[in-house]
Amino acid sequence: MTESTNKSWRPATSLVHGGTMRSPFGETSEAMYLTQGFVYDNAEAAEARFNGEDPGFVYSRYANPTVSMFEDRIKALEGAEAARGTASGMAAVNLALMASVRAGDHVIAAKALFGSCRYICETLLPRYGVESTLVDGTDIDQWKAAVRPNTRALFLESPTNPTLEIIDIPAVAEIAKSAGARLIVDNVFATPLYQSPLQLGADVVVYSATKHIDGQGRCLGGVVLSDEEWISEEVMPFVKHTGPHMSPFNAWVLMKGLETLPIRVARQTESAGQIADFLAGQAKVSRLIYPGRDDHPQAELARTQMRGGSTMVALEIEGGKEAAFRFTNALDIIRISNNLGDAKSLITHPATTTHQSIGEEARAELGITDGILRLSVGLEDPLDLLEDVEKALAAV
Repeated sequence: MTESTNKSWRPATSLVHGGTMRSPFGETSEAMYLTQGFVYDNAEAAEARFNGEDPGFVYSRYANPTVSMFEDRIKALEGAEAARGTASGMAAVNLALMASVRAGDHVIAAKALFGSCRYICETLLPRYGVESTLVDGTDIDQWKAAVRPNTRALFLESPTNPTLEIIDIPAVAEIAKSAGARLIVDNVFATPLYQSPLQLGADVVVYSATKHIDGQGRCLGGVVLSDEEWISEEVMPFVKHTGPHMSPFNAWVLMKGLETLPIRVARQTESAGQIADFLAGQAKVSRLIYPGRDDHPQAELARTQMRGGSTMVALEIEGGKEAAFRFTNALDIIRISNNLGDAKSLITHPATTTHQSIGEEARAELGITDGILRLSVGLEDPLDLLEDVEKALAAV
């Protein structure tokens, strides 16, 4: 029994009820369908299912009832026509890019990307005959200048990882549209609650559902959202034949995460703002970057295309790597981890972890110094977090 999503529902309601399918038992919580395949009443029914006459499920590598519920729920929040769940956030990024290009095509991407995303653009795509150009994402003229007749995709994340730059999504979307290319936006740091790339002109949105959507460090997952035609004709065959599909168990866990997403992100953002305000006045912090503050380099743009400052704070400790390590090692509540968007506050040193692989020269170009730290603010009491940060600063 399928319950249709009411399009008039506000986000918090859609995240609790959207896309729900109930079995004849009428369960309250969504069912978890841990099955690889499905049976048919007869051979004719199997034939109809495979040739598309019957829209039912065929194999969980293609689609699964639990995964479909997750996809329906997240697409209702995002305002997308279609969505495909993937095994991880990087699977979603790879899927979105690979489904957009062929050998001989060209991709433009912002330089400020997660290390693995840069690997796909700089190393993997060229291996299969797709050229790529990296640009300063904040410089619209560089996007324009990089366009070629064979440009088929533009890719960016905003806010960026880890320096929280804001890229003008509508402006880049207009460039992509003029070039006949698709704009792919990684919206992980903003979350679907604080930024709506499709409404800003993007063609594709990707998430690492491992982050805020799960929000409790339990499982991996990703999702690609776009229009129905592209998902059906380009993304679905890729998923069907290469196997990056989300597991039903992880989809069920991620649905539980969606139910509490608005409450968690609101609280985390509020705490992040308090911590950013405190850090901005500390002598040992040489740079503080937070999209919700007026001193952010692109504060006006952030206010224009984002509805909140995000749960992420970037800070640079005076004294480089040694001082940054002393700071992180002195923290008690905030734990060292390369994950983010979690209920637990987490901190990482990008130069030696998430962005180690891109090299010293590329890090310097992006402003990822040896003193930069990326803080993901969790659900702990903000006063305890502030005391933890203050204590750690005293150890620098």
